[in-house]
Amino acid sequence: MAFKKKEQEKILDVDASMQGNLTFKDPVNLRINGRFEGNLNTRGNLSIGSTATVIGDIIGDTIIIEGRVKGKITAKEKLVLLSTAVVEGDVYPTKLNIAEGAILEGRCTMLSDFMNSEELARYLEVDLNSILEWASSGKIPALKEGNNWRFERKAIDAWIASGKISK
Repeated sequence: MAFKKKEQEKILDVDASMQGNLTFKDPVNLRINGRFEGNLNTRGNLSIGSTATVIGDIIGDTIIIEGRVKGKITAKEKLVLLSTAVVEGDVYPTKLNIAEGAILEGRCTMLSDFMNSEELARYLEVDLNSILEWASSGKIPALKEGNNWRFERKAIDAWIASGKISK
C-alpha cells in the first residue's frame, strides 16, 4: 500500500512595515499584521490582521480582513470583513460576508461566473480592444453569443494561472 506524503502548507506571517508589490503564483496562506503599502496579488488565503494597515490594491482567492485596507479589492472566491475591518475602496468579490461592525466605504460589484468584454477588461486591467482581439483570435477562452463575447471567470483564472496572458 502506497502512502502519499501530504504537501506542507505554505504559511507566511508578516509583522513588519513593507512597501512594494507582492505576487504569489502558488497558493499560500499569507497573514499581514503590520503596515503594507503596495499591491498584493495572491493565491490561497490572505488575512489582514486586526493591527494591520494595507494601502494598495489586492487581488486574491479568499481574503479575510480584520484591520484597515485602503484600495481596490478583488476576491476571486470570497471576501470576509470581520467586525473590526475598515475598508476604503471598491470591492469585487464572488462571495461577500460582512460582520456587524465592519465598515465598507466604497462600491461593491459582485463577480459573476460570466463576464462580458468590458467587465473582463476591468478584471484583467487591460484595454477593451485587447480583449476583443484575443477573443477573436482564440488566444483567450471565450464564448460567442450573437455579436457579444462572454467569458467564464474560472476559465479566465485558469488561463491566467497557466501564464498564457501577455499584455
